[in-house]
Amino acid sequence: MRWMPFRPAPTPHVEPLTSPERAADLAVLHATAFARPWEAHEFERMLCERGHLAHALRLGPVLAGFVLSRRVLDEAEILTVVLAPARRGAGLARPLLAAHLRGLADLGTRTVHLEVEDGNAPALALYRRLGFAETGRRAGYYAKPDGTRATALTMQAVLD
Repeated sequence: MRWMPFRPAPTPHVEPLTSPERAADLAVLHATAFARPWEAHEFERMLCERGHLAHALRLGPVLAGFVLSRRVLDEAEILTVVLAPARRGAGLARPLLAAHLRGLADLGTRTVHLEVEDGNAPALALYRRLGFAETGRRAGYYAKPDGTRATALTMQAVLD
């Protein structure tokens, strides 16, 4: 048997995502989580627009997730949050979102809105832990891969 040196798992690192050159990587990752994934050109456009803020979650050099928001004055809407399938359920969404919310607050954002599928219990629990509260419902909002539609919950958090 050959000896193999121990290599610890890479430490998660959250950083601002500003380069439109990463748009194709975002589209590939987004397609793992949504029935109607966004195209690379859509991500490229948003990353180039001044009113958007994005953060990437990296494990070493690997893009393991990202979050993207749109800002207007002192409000923001989280447009999408995605973790790589192999990284879901590992507690990595919380530091990603916490860093993103800090980034929004640093830019003067006071209120953050989002939508989430009502059946997504892990996401709902995370959002509630981060201070989000339900503000409404949108029946039949999300298309599911099987052709059915799911209700979206709208949520809001006030940042310090």
